[in-house]
Amino acid sequence: MDNTFAPPLKKSRAKPAPARVTIRTVAEDAGVSVSAVSKVLRNAYGVSDGLRARVMASIEKLDYRPSASARGMRGQSYTLGVLLTDIRNVFFAEIMEGINDTLAPTPYQPLLGVSQLRRRVERSLVDAIIDRQMDGLILVAPRMPLPEIEDVAKRLPTVVIGSHPAGTSRFDTVNNDDILGGEAVVDYLNGLGLRRITFFTLTEPDDDDDENTVMMHRERGYVSAMTRLGLDVNIERAAHDTVAEAARRLVASKDRPEAIFCWGDAWALRVISAATDLGVRIPQDIRVVGYDNNQYCELAQNSLTSVDQSGRELGKQAARLLIERIEGRREPYHFTVTPSLIVRNSTGG
Repeated sequence: MDNTFAPPLKKSRAKPAPARVTIRTVAEDAGVSVSAVSKVLRNAYGVSDGLRARVMASIEKLDYRPSASARGMRGQSYTLGVLLTDIRNVFFAEIMEGINDTLAPTPYQPLLGVSQLRRRVERSLVDAIIDRQMDGLILVAPRMPLPEIEDVAKRLPTVVIGSHPAGTSRFDTVNNDDILGGEAVVDYLNGLGLRRITFFTLTEPDDDDDENTVMMHRERGYVSAMTRLGLDVNIERAAHDTVAEAARRLVASKDRPEAIFCWGDAWALRVISAATDLGVRIPQDIRVVGYDNNQYCELAQNSLTSVDQSGRELGKQAARLLIERIEGRREPYHFTVTPSLIVRNSTGG
């Protein structure tokens, strides 16, 4: 018989979980009151630079992370919903940079949702933002009809970028003057001696609410200027999934226009690609103009003339207005950026 015994197993002692850092911990470390820390977190009026620096230093040292759920129960979560229609749109990235610029020195954090150009998805994302008790909402080029946006704004402070609803008082808007931008492009091209100018844009609106979209306002500017100059209006329309085919057909046409004015840069780059593939010279055979002036316009292979509407500034102003709404402002504010035409090689500049 084996009389040896295995040594008794040592009971492992679980390490105690580290104590949670609370707002009181931060206050004690900074040598200030809990209410003082709260004011700094809320970016409240009247907080001195010295107090803010002391509190922020303790927050960073202790790696303090406020409980979003607890904040929501107290009435504020310091989270903001930002909804985009299409994450592939480079211009939206510039808007997000502007939003982040404004929010950086505040306790607010943006949480991003993408609707993929579908109204039902957009509405479900908005409902999720409301359910999670976020403090506010920025809608970028929304697809929801105006009555739905107004209904959302009754329940949640809301700012809309890239829509031109007339007379709304429930929410703020931040826009470029798209009609003025459309007129400026036509006047510039006509000044080069061009008369056959085509506007390349999305398919016809589905309903009256689409009359508020930026592409429709740019179209109105185009039509207004063409009519004023006594030129024939020519509008080419395509869906998002057929833009490449439509661009190629337009460039290859026997009676192709002297210039194509595209409602957005992405479409203008499609036109440049089609022209390059077909051996059509830009700007000698055709001039091309976009809208948004995104970062790809200045690349040498594109050198795209485009209307600049300062996406970063739109984002900055939207975040500023939303915080004002959250803090109690009720009267509507509609901020408008004046567009400017940036001339490059695609029009002979």
